[in-house]
Amino acid sequence: MIEFGLLQASTQDTLQPVELARFAEERGFDALFMGEHTHLPMAPHRYGDAISDDYKKFYDPFVSLSLAAAVTDRLKLGTGVCLLTEHHPITLAKTVATLDHLSGGRVILGVGTGWNDAEMENYGIRFPDRWVVARERVLAMKEIWTHDEAQFHGKYVDFDPLWCWPKPVQTGGPPILIGGGVKPAVIARRVVEFGDGWIPLDGGHDLEAPLAAIREEAARAGRAFDSLDLTVGLGLMTEVTESRIHEVIELGFGRVLFVIPRKGRDEDWATLDHYEQLVRRFR
Repeated sequence: MIEFGLLQASTQDTLQPVELARFAEERGFDALFMGEHTHLPMAPHRYGDAISDDYKKFYDPFVSLSLAAAVTDRLKLGTGVCLLTEHHPITLAKTVATLDHLSGGRVILGVGTGWNDAEMENYGIRFPDRWVVARERVLAMKEIWTHDEAQFHGKYVDFDPLWCWPKPVQTGGPPILIGGGVKPAVIARRVVEFGDGWIPLDGGHDLEAPLAAIREEAARAGRAFDSLDLTVGLGLMTEVTESRIHEVIELGFGRVLFVIPRKGRDEDWATLDHYEQLVRRFR
């Protein structure tokens, strides 16, 4: 059955995590995803000034999702996406496992590296190295989640045997969905090698070519394509319509997230009511 969820870049100016989580669960949505940026550098970056003021104000997604977990029972809790360039893998493994443990196994970890080169340079990461670093951090977290005595030795992540609890409720850890990407073959390799699925934004990325590449790469690696978690976000760059929902489902996406644009409380509640009516047509 197709799942539907909400995706928000939460700030002090948006609808708040608790009220949004309660709405989502009460109105029959399946998931709530939160975006992440720790800060906005004043230094020049790749996109110049063509970004919104909200990038200065993002809430921490894991604090927000913890509040959401506390007021819901079944709602899945996701990141769309967690920026691996902004976390040490040992502390992130602890944070994610704790949220999964306390929520009863409801976490989905969407991950990416971010687009802001100046932002990741504040964390000592060169833009060309971002995905090599991200890969090692994912693999290191999986070691921590799945072994009582975990160790990892890579170029960018290196630690000797350690103990770290709690372990996630979900066996092997929460599903890890790889975000974004431009080149289909590269996306496919990342998803199949160290991920459990893909989480692009409609309009920001081509969907069909990467899906075909993921299917081909999964077959080559002996992974079942149907086992992958394919999640797509609608509404950031393209209008959310019933026909587009049908199209992405037919492409193979099993979860559809509706982006909540920040227009003001009244307008945002009206947008949520519209999303609810769309979802009802697919139940």
